[in-house]
Amino acid sequence: MTTTSPAATKSGGLRTGVQRFGTFLSGMIMPNIPALIAWGIITAFFIPVGWTPNEQLATLVGPIIHYLLPIIIAYTGGTIVYKTRGGVVAAIAVMGAIAGSDYLIAQVNATLPADNQLGEIHMFIGAMIMAPLAAYTMKWLDSLWEGKIKAGFEMLVNMFSAGIWGFVMVVVGFYPVAWLVNGIMNVLSNVVNWLVETNLLPLTSIIIEPAKVFFLNNAINHGVLTPLGTQQAAESGKSILFLLEANPGPGVGLLLAFTLFGIGAARASAPGAAVIQFFGGIHEVYFPYALMKPILILALIAGGMTGVTTNMLFGTGLIAPAAPGSIIAVLGQTFRTDYLGVILSVVLSAAVTFIISMLILRASRKKDLAKEDAFAAAVAQTEANKGKSSDALSGLAAKAAATGAATAVATTPIQNVVFACDAGMGSSAMGASVLRNKFKKAGIEGVTVTNQAIANLDGTADLVITQQQLTDRAKAQSPNSVHVSVDNFMNAPQYEEVVEMVREQRASGE
Repeated sequence: MTTTSPAATKSGGLRTGVQRFGTFLSGMIMPNIPALIAWGIITAFFIPVGWTPNEQLATLVGPIIHYLLPIIIAYTGGTIVYKTRGGVVAAIAVMGAIAGSDYLIAQVNATLPADNQLGEIHMFIGAMIMAPLAAYTMKWLDSLWEGKIKAGFEMLVNMFSAGIWGFVMVVVGFYPVAWLVNGIMNVLSNVVNWLVETNLLPLTSIIIEPAKVFFLNNAINHGVLTPLGTQQAAESGKSILFLLEANPGPGVGLLLAFTLFGIGAARASAPGAAVIQFFGGIHEVYFPYALMKPILILALIAGGMTGVTTNMLFGTGLIAPAAPGSIIAVLGQTFRTDYLGVILSVVLSAAVTFIISMLILRASRKKDLAKEDAFAAAVAQTEANKGKSSDALSGLAAKAAATGAATAVATTPIQNVVFACDAGMGSSAMGASVLRNKFKKAGIEGVTVTNQAIANLDGTADLVITQQQLTDRAKAQSPNSVHVSVDNFMNAPQYEEVVEMVREQRASGE
């Protein structure tokens, strides 16, 4: 029996809370990345310094970033909270923030000389504030008169209540929120400019790289860097901020080190993980490798700092977010004169991470081999003790006790399996595909395997598979499901256990 200390519980709860908040922020941005990419392509081709300047089509650039993008971000955030009704009210509300910001800047510019005018501030952060505020308050108001409306008046009340509250939220957006966001954006922009001017921007890797490993990558990239980078790109045509988190170099450097100097299953799976991380852009695949030996985070920090420094020296940046963080996406969004610097930043960051990781792995190789042998013996003993007629997950539970993974034993037939991750797009899609193929090869039919974001779990899944760092959140979201934790998304031994469990369930039911 294992126990958890209050300090560990508190730490885990804090991590889970931060992850949940970060997921909500990134959840407003990530579904709208295609719109950001489309805006980036339009900018790359049609602005005066673009590949094919076009004065007429260039007129799309301003309205898309100033109006369309904040509105669809607000709508997405509103729907997360309160479905379509929340989305509509949030979209109305963010217009108040947009208009209020424009009015405030116009008032300030009236007092400034023509050569020192302030530029527009785009309400990405405003949308991320107004969306939950408008949607949650609309949901609360609806609860006040739920079940109290006379028959035949439901539509009238629903339409006018949303319209009236939308009006109220427009005013809220116009005054306090617009002023607040303008102030926040000015402060953040000044901080970024100061970091660049003082050559301190590489220090951001000290925060970004460890946070990524603990699955806060989407929160950092899409919740913070994307709004700031888009504002910067709108002003100068590109932004280095899009490369702070998305650079695939540190991750592939770590995986290459495991490929050559790792041991056991980690070494065997690292080459495939490197291909998926570098070309597929799913950075989550390397996080478990770093968590196996947390000191490797230092190698990731050094690699990240190298990449940022290289981009600073070359003055390079991307025109829009690179999502997913694939080398293909990075090069596709690179400013037309910046390919050399961007490519060097990826190569050098990978090289630095590789070298430091190599030294760490070689220094601890004997100790790691001893642990690997002990674990293999424990697994073999577990398999020997399990017996042919035992539940397939009993072996998985024993391994979980040895590794700290969270596992439950299924007591009901497994028909609906969900692989859940932070955003529901990257690692979960890959894991679901792998498990789906394993069921197919085993000749097992009638089991649905899907992927989705942890926040979207609704309790209907019979079995939920997550990365170990995310299992606590999945359990809270879907407490009645069986939960299985994995470390390696591509080749987790737990997949085979799940397949065997379902096979035995089917056999015992015949």
